[in-house]
Amino acid sequence: MSSNHGEIRIFNGAVAIITGGASGLGRGFGENLAARGCEVVLADVQIDLAEEVAQGIRASGGKATAVALDVTDAKAVKKVVEETAERCGRLDFMFNNAGIVIFGEPDAYEISDWNKSIDINFKGVVHGAHAAFRVMKKQGFGHIINTSSVAGLSPWPMHVGYTSTKAAVLFLSLALRAECDYAGVRVSVLCPGPVQPPMLDDAGKFGRWIGDYPLERRNKLMQGIKPIPLDKFMDKAIKQIADNKAIIVIPGMWKVLWYAYRLTPHAGVWFCKTMVTRMREILNKK
Repeated sequence: MSSNHGEIRIFNGAVAIITGGASGLGRGFGENLAARGCEVVLADVQIDLAEEVAQGIRASGGKATAVALDVTDAKAVKKVVEETAERCGRLDFMFNNAGIVIFGEPDAYEISDWNKSIDINFKGVVHGAHAAFRVMKKQGFGHIINTSSVAGLSPWPMHVGYTSTKAAVLFLSLALRAECDYAGVRVSVLCPGPVQPPMLDDAGKFGRWIGDYPLERRNKLMQGIKPIPLDKFMDKAIKQIADNKAIIVIPGMWKVLWYAYRLTPHAGVWFCKTMVTRMREILNKK
């Protein structure tokens, strides 16, 4: 049996909640899982956009529901999880995917920027995992997938709030994987590299630049780094989720940076310092 058939068997008839399901990776997971026979719940603060995506899935023959959800509200997350499990009779997958990027140097951060990063990127994952595990433990099965980033594997230049919260998600996920296994609940952590389209393209909903940088200079920052198209990313991610991989790094080339940082942490710091110096030169060029 091919791996694709295996994936279809795993997802067919399953139920998945996807936070941040209205766009980006969340939308990609919703559309791809629905095509494999999974009923998806797209949970997002952008309810109109989430409903539009859900309508598109239903028009293609899939099962999808949109719900308004702010992941920083633990009670609201718990309610969505419990109501979904009750309505569908099960909860197979919980994708804690909602996130935000705030780009800039540390001295440009306000405390409100730090709090927003922590509340959405880390506490939002905690809220989802906490609620989902209790439901999954009772039913004896389930899979929690938390979205970290390659920026959680090694320091990422000019993303201090993002890289720190995504590192927290990585280790939270590894700890949960060890501690939830006894209940039949799987936990994986997703570490994407740059994906096209990037979060910072989304009109400020999920990304924000700190500082007055001309657009043409911003566009030069990622020269030489080719983002992976969303459809290719989804194919690889869904296969590895089906295989219950613990840490999913896509594209695989970013594992080199991860391995180097694990072996010699100062190498990751050196890489970050080098990239920050380059970025400062580009952004502040007169």
